[in-house]
Amino acid sequence: MKPVIYSFTDFKPDQVARLRASAPNYDFILAQDSPLIPTERLIGVIGWKRALNQTLLSAPDLRWIQTISAGVDYLPWPEIDRRKILVSNGSGIHAQVITEHVLGIILGYERGLFGYQRAQREHQWLTNQFEPDDVAGKKLLIFGAGHIGRQLARQATALGLHVSGVNTRGEQQTDFEQMYTLTTVKKALVDFDIIVNILPLTPATTGYFNAAFFADLGSQAVFINVGRGRSVVTTDLVAALKRHQFSFAAADVFEQEPLTKDSPLWDVPNLMITPHVAGQVPHFRQKLFAIVQPNLAQFASKGTLLINQVDPQRGY
Repeated sequence: MKPVIYSFTDFKPDQVARLRASAPNYDFILAQDSPLIPTERLIGVIGWKRALNQTLLSAPDLRWIQTISAGVDYLPWPEIDRRKILVSNGSGIHAQVITEHVLGIILGYERGLFGYQRAQREHQWLTNQFEPDDVAGKKLLIFGAGHIGRQLARQATALGLHVSGVNTRGEQQTDFEQMYTLTTVKKALVDFDIIVNILPLTPATTGYFNAAFFADLGSQAVFINVGRGRSVVTTDLVAALKRHQFSFAAADVFEQEPLTKDSPLWDVPNLMITPHVAGQVPHFRQKLFAIVQPNLAQFASKGTLLINQVDPQRGY
């Protein structure tokens, strides 16, 4: 019996044929065709279901996990690390759509469009009520300089923004005017007009955006979170916005999802909420296939990965 690569993603028939051709010595099985996971033969998983942690990890020969997301904090890392299971993620798939989501928020806020939309619902003609501002010339700080951060930096620069970034070591990146670390950036926060979080969730980033962070922002600042919900302390965000410590926030991810009906976030006037949709990708299977197929071919032939291998020590 051949070892099994089991996919929770429903690839198209032609893609399945190409995947099977990439690994002729493996059985490639779609979950929709075989809901019963053949754990005794399971060697690779495409996609991951947290509810099935115990079942999937019971596979004695599991050697590779390919996630469909960029973030991998939800994986059972202690066991994965102990067993030296290879992990690759979907980093890059979501870069353009998240970039467009963030730029849409920036342009909508700076041009006063959100305010005028509210005025339309109330049948009010409020000429220049919301003081539209120029985006060009503003200073943007991006926490996270991976695929998404670099894509956002390039397109924001084209709009005339001055873009700086934050990464683990603060090493210079070509798409950014200046780079900081999580520590060195603190003294510079007050100078930035727009701050965007795209960081993965790690011990260092969990709860990083807290009361002390928000206190360091300038009153003009806009804060946008499209990274991970648990990187922001929700109660601190709400308190800072209510005290008008900075001007506006937009959040697509939250500590608890979905938000409960009584969440205080719903009623914060200078906060925009979207329900974890920034990363929704059209033609998703095609983009995921471009990562999975070469990884599967490399894994089948050499037992290694080509694209987006995750460093378990860094968590990305």
